[in-house]
Amino acid sequence: MIFLFPSDYFNLKKADADYCEQVTCIQNAGFATGVISLESLGTGSSKIIPAPTPGSKVVYRGWMLSSGDYELLVNVVENTGASVLISLTEYLSTHYLSNWYPLITDLTPETKFYSVDDDLESQLNQLGWNGFFIKDYVKSLKTSVGSIINQPSQIKTVVAEMQKFRGTIEGGICVRRIEDFIKETERRYFVLSGKPFAALADEEIPEIVFECAKRIESQFFSVDVIECRDGTKRIVEIGDGQVSDIIGWTAERFAQLWIDN
Repeated sequence: MIFLFPSDYFNLKKADADYCEQVTCIQNAGFATGVISLESLGTGSSKIIPAPTPGSKVVYRGWMLSSGDYELLVNVVENTGASVLISLTEYLSTHYLSNWYPLITDLTPETKFYSVDDDLESQLNQLGWNGFFIKDYVKSLKTSVGSIINQPSQIKTVVAEMQKFRGTIEGGICVRRIEDFIKETERRYFVLSGKPFAALADEEIPEIVFECAKRIESQFFSVDVIECRDGTKRIVEIGDGQVSDIIGWTAERFAQLWIDN
């Protein structure tokens, strides 16, 4: 097993500073690591340093990649004779909300999907909800006006700001129904080969995470769970484990889950 990290922009043989702690902990756990320049994907000159051993399995650990860039990454890996742990199809199965939502509709807020070209204000008026959480298939707007609106007329501003600050709308527009969450209760879990892991080794894992592990077929993904004021647990997000931050986790604990698996 080889863990592949983004390289430093100025030193292509070194991991980006944001991932150095993870690199150290992964190496201390007995795994090999490599780096790749994400900026060079698609140029024909992209390479992994050091090159993976042919036949080895590669786990990417880095920034979110578009479907096109992830496909390029897979090609670079396979050209070395190695293979990826997560295929492009598997990556998108948890990276895009539209792919995982149908599998857990009873465990997560109601969500509607639209094209950027739809009459979004009219569509939101038809929903008649008290509040709306707006995002594309991957991310929400965390700057400017934010992602939560109460009036359908505000949707145009949110979409315009998403295009301005993110540069693109990935996939389409997702409108999620607002629920009565207790914000400070949100926790991230990882599921590896069907087995859930928590940030602390002795932490009790909610049943809803085990249910996700049964329904989602990806070998490695993250599950974000939050508590409502009525005490119920809800899923707020699922993501590909390779590009999920270790929020609430230590790098040591993250490395340990690969040993425990």
